[in-house]
Amino acid sequence: MNLSTESGVYGGTSAFSQTEHNIVAGYLITACVVSLSSNLVVLVMFVKFKELRTATNCIIINLALTDVGVAGIGYPMSAASDLHGSWKFGYAGCQIYAALNIFFGMASIGLLTVVAIDRYLTICRPDVGQKMTTHSYTAMIVGAWLNAVFWSSMPAVGWAGYAPDPTGATCTINWRNNDASFISYTMAVIAVNFVVPLSVMFYCYYNVSVTVRRYKATNSLDTINMDWSDQMDVTKMSVVMIVMFLVAWSPYSMVCLWASFSDPKTIPAPMAIIAPLFAKSSTFYNPCIYVAANKKFRRAILGMLRCQTQQRLNISSQVPMTISQLPLNQ
Repeated sequence: MNLSTESGVYGGTSAFSQTEHNIVAGYLITACVVSLSSNLVVLVMFVKFKELRTATNCIIINLALTDVGVAGIGYPMSAASDLHGSWKFGYAGCQIYAALNIFFGMASIGLLTVVAIDRYLTICRPDVGQKMTTHSYTAMIVGAWLNAVFWSSMPAVGWAGYAPDPTGATCTINWRNNDASFISYTMAVIAVNFVVPLSVMFYCYYNVSVTVRRYKATNSLDTINMDWSDQMDVTKMSVVMIVMFLVAWSPYSMVCLWASFSDPKTIPAPMAIIAPLFAKSSTFYNPCIYVAANKKFRRAILGMLRCQTQQRLNISSQVPMTISQLPLNQ
């Protein structure tokens, strides 16, 4: 990209008034503070309470790290640009910002898929779940991160591209140039990082629900070789996270499809800015889901508030635990 083109795109005229930019900046600053503080509390909980450091919860730790990444890097740069009235970090800043946001987003959906697989193996296939090791979970988590690295790096090396969006104050996949490269990349991302993961999640949680109903119908919950209450807490938490992730990212996916198969200039300006903001919203509601849907997280929060750093959480020891329940150092 030559300098004349760059100056016309980076720091050019925005589609929004400065007042509208200031409103968005206020939202981003608030979201940044809430997201960073809540996710850092979650991470501190895992450090202080070793009972939370299970194989399954290790996936949650990685999800919290993706949220911290978006809140710590994405929100401040977006807010600064909105206060400025246009993108203020130049071409290199745009590439880094957009790549990191795609990276953390792809990592999140990959990790949520790993959570779904874990729930399926633990509840529906305990014969396989019992054989899972810490190395097995580590491999799945690393796979989710590597998948994110691949898809976020492709626009930087020529498959599609990154550029300021129509609002002029944030960067994403280049909607202005909906050529074959952009369309093929968008279709591939939606297929690999949206349709396939959601299909896997649906399959896993459908089978989980069928298994739970079968156990309840035969009154055989007491004979199952696991802490059933704990497993249901984790499963409910996982389902809520996935539903909320779907709600958050669907508008952005629709905008990408619109830009692929129609004129990007016809995308309404409010949708162009609301869709990416909606997609980032998961960074501050995920910690709320952790606490609301899981008794162990609630006990840990209470323990932290009481400064009981060595508190032992009330984990049932009456039944053997699956590998997903065991602390990672065991």
